[in-house]
Amino acid sequence: MKILHRLLKGVSLTGALFVFQACYGTVRPPLYEAGQAPMTFSLVSHEDGKPLEGIRIQGSEFTGQYSSLRDLGVTGADGSCQVTIPYVRNQEGPFLRFEDPEGAYAPKDTTLADLRNRTIVIKLDRGL
Repeated sequence: MKILHRLLKGVSLTGALFVFQACYGTVRPPLYEAGQAPMTFSLVSHEDGKPLEGIRIQGSEFTGQYSSLRDLGVTGADGSCQVTIPYVRNQEGPFLRFEDPEGAYAPKDTTLADLRNRTIVIKLDRGL
């Protein structure tokens, strides 16, 4: 009888925890709560893989919002740039634009769903 009582108690506790998680979700890391995501970009030429210096990185919290773009950084001589990207939870991901001010490379737009702190390589094509 005691075994049945303990088994039922365990099942009811598991059910209560399942309902709690279904209502409130899992605990999110502080990165998502703060609304900022640090990322490192490495921009290279699609043709030869050489690093691209002076590429402007812009971003917005919302997908496709060209009007609210803000400058996040510019790539250095090694083609890399570390930026902090604004992030809004429950959205597709931040909207990003990579643009060569000199026009030698075509602009590239993207959104990112995965915001872990890692280096992302972006390849740009030559402009027309």
